[in-house]
Amino acid sequence: MNMFIKFWNKTSLIVKIVIGLLIGTVLGLFCPKLTPVAYLGSIFTGALKGIAPVLVLILVSASLINANENIGSRFRTVIVLYLGTTFLGSAVAVCASFIFPLTVQLPASTAQLSSPSGLFDVIKNLLLSIIENPVKAIAGGNFIGILFWSVMLGLTLKKRAGDGLKNSIRELADAVNDIVRIIIQFAPFGVLGLVFEAVSQNGLSIFYDYGKLILLLVGTMLFVALVVNPFIVALALRKNPYPLVFRCIRESAVTAFFTRSSAANIPANMKLCEDLGLDKNIYSVSIPLGATINMDGAAVVITIMSLVCARTLGIEVSFPVAMLVSLVGTLGACGSSGVAGGSLLLIPLACSVLGIPNEASMQMVSVGFIINVIQDSFETALNSSGDVLLTATAEYREWKKQGKEIPLG
Repeated sequence: MNMFIKFWNKTSLIVKIVIGLLIGTVLGLFCPKLTPVAYLGSIFTGALKGIAPVLVLILVSASLINANENIGSRFRTVIVLYLGTTFLGSAVAVCASFIFPLTVQLPASTAQLSSPSGLFDVIKNLLLSIIENPVKAIAGGNFIGILFWSVMLGLTLKKRAGDGLKNSIRELADAVNDIVRIIIQFAPFGVLGLVFEAVSQNGLSIFYDYGKLILLLVGTMLFVALVVNPFIVALALRKNPYPLVFRCIRESAVTAFFTRSSAANIPANMKLCEDLGLDKNIYSVSIPLGATINMDGAAVVITIMSLVCARTLGIEVSFPVAMLVSLVGTLGACGSSGVAGGSLLLIPLACSVLGIPNEASMQMVSVGFIINVIQDSFETALNSSGDVLLTATAEYREWKKQGKEIPLG
């Protein structure tokens, strides 16, 4: 027993999740009537469902309250590139979802929901959700309302709060993040229960659906990394972007793929910026900033997972409404940094635009945790390598204006 505990404590979360997935598959195939195992998935999903509204409220408020007031004027170009590529990633995800329409088998059955009748109805429902009582919004998992009141609270307190209160709110946000990390540590058991329930009810065909979803997510992220981002760089510099793109992939994306953390990859990105000859006064701020708001991969995940959830539930989404979802996905992605499973926990925010209740959207989050090992690695690689790519693009653009030689092919 002691050997097992030591092994478990030394093993990475990725390996633990894979072990949970394998055990859940075996039990689902050979012991399908062992229904208490499925409770592990329900408990894990319930914990995520409970903390997600509080997480969004505290995280967004704390980010606004403690934002650097001078960052916009000093790094306007970098910020525009970060936000612009994040939205483009989300828009590409919408197109990919329409070209390759997918449905998945959710861990638990859900009744079909009525489709929104049009863009104006969606906007009307969105406006009504925004102004809902904040306490009711938190209790009911109305993420649009939570986001609105979080922004209002953060902007108001930014003007009035003293340093003591700002530090306290930052510490509160850190505490909520710690709670999320504790819950995520139980992900192997949650995945075990979720996979058991899915396999016992649907057989191994469940992995065919999940495999197609992984291919759609990874394919879209690769398209953003190898087509969309290089196009932006070429447009800004009028140069062949691929020498810089491939160097960022080689020296940043590869390490980020295995660390699965944009924050953990900041030192590698700093070293790459130094090797590229960039100004330390710029990249020392823009790289940590990028780890917060440059979230192409997260935007892809939030948008695709939300639209797949809608299609699975029988909700037909028009292209204009889907683009509205992509905009919300972009905003949500910018708030996902530093949160364990952050992009997955913000899927309900985009789903709420389509009128999907919290209970149904959290089932899609559960699917995300089943495929998280692959999805999160590619997502982080895209996010983190983009930080260096766009920082270098912004600075090389200034070099070009000054007549300096840009070190690109």
